[in-house]
Amino acid sequence: MANSIAAASSIGAWPERIKSFYNDVRVEMRKVTAPSRKEVQATTTVVIITVFLFGLYFSIIDNVIGRAVNLLFRTFAK
Repeated sequence: MANSIAAASSIGAWPERIKSFYNDVRVEMRKVTAPSRKEVQATTTVVIITVFLFGLYFSIIDNVIGRAVNLLFRTFAK
């Protein structure tokens, strides 16, 4: 019986909770500012450089591990 009363009260409260949620979203969205063109260019440059550096790093590591595995296969295949 207590569960049905609690469920009924929470069902009746959902429109108010949704209204409160949307009001909170509206308040927070007013605080949001778009980045300037200079900030976007700076962060884009950092991301591109980082991607290339990680790509180079993983390429070198892949090459080293690949050569080591090939060496092991040739050694044990004899």
